[in-house]
Amino acid sequence: MSSTHRPVPFDLPDDSRELAIEQLQSWLPHLIALGLRLKQAHWNLRGARFKSVHEQLDEILEDVRAGVDDVAERIVTIGGAADGLPQTVASESAFATFPSGLLTVDQAIGAICDDLAATVKHGRAALGKLAEADPVSEDLAIGVIGGLEKHHWMLGSQREL
Repeated sequence: MSSTHRPVPFDLPDDSRELAIEQLQSWLPHLIALGLRLKQAHWNLRGARFKSVHEQLDEILEDVRAGVDDVAERIVTIGGAADGLPQTVASESAFATFPSGLLTVDQAIGAICDDLAATVKHGRAALGKLAEADPVSEDLAIGVIGGLEKHHWMLGSQREL
């Protein structure tokens, strides 16, 4: 067990805990970065549907922040140390460059929908390993992923046809 991990009194073998911690930690920087990018879009949004999309971005952010907290706390609960440091987020989150400056509603929707999809994809990649290691961590990830997928659908539905 690494020096950043501590024993816990749960019936969860060390190798299963290590795998669950690794999978959850690999997803955490993506979730944190998604929250930062949501706020960037929220602040710089311009356009005819500004108010509804502006408010929708904050609703998504609220769920993302809850997901970040749940994932980080699960890592610690099962004996790990969650790493959400800025340098970790910058080096381990893998998103396309976010548009700078003011954004039209459609630019913001496109960028955030892409980010939501990438975050879901990363989370889904961890599910199989989490299922083997720790069904409780898998269940947590399923809940976060389901919420992100719903937000992707709802935000994407704001796009002009």
